Amino acid sequence: MRAGGQAPAFALSNQHAEIVRRDDLLGAPALLVFFPLVLTPVCEGELEALVARQPAWDAWGARVVGLSVDHRYSLRDAADRLGVGFDLLSDFWPHGDVARAFGCFDHERGHATRQSFVLDAAGRVARVISSSREQPRDAEDYEAALRALTE
Repeated sequence: MRAGGQAPAFALSNQHAEIVRRDDLLGAPALLVFFPLVLTPVCEGELEALVARQPAWDAWGARVVGLSVDHRYSLRDAADRLGVGFDLLSDFWPHGDVARAFGCFDHERGHATRQSFVLDAAGRVARVISSSREQPRDAEDYEAALRALTE
């Protein structure tokens, strides 16, 4: 998935067993953050950084969504512990199907790679932000991408 392309359609359960669809994100900028596994230090650190910047996302009217192959019960546990107020979507079954559609599934490890997709209000990918498995993404990159869409 590259900048300029339409984000693939999806429908996944969040940590509260509610279905969230790609079309639910239309009408405002969105940040889709794929992460490998929620119960790992780097992933938890990234979630904490997103939570800390929630006021900025809200100011831009942007919706933040985290996605991983973890089961929704694991996502709920992490959300409760870390104070996550945005949707964490379970790409558990079919395993990694949405990550595959976005081109960010690591077939050898069985989980998403560390990629994020900033979507415009029409659901097109405005920017792709990625890092290695061991390296967290910089939340300031998200802010710059969202600022460019909203100002």
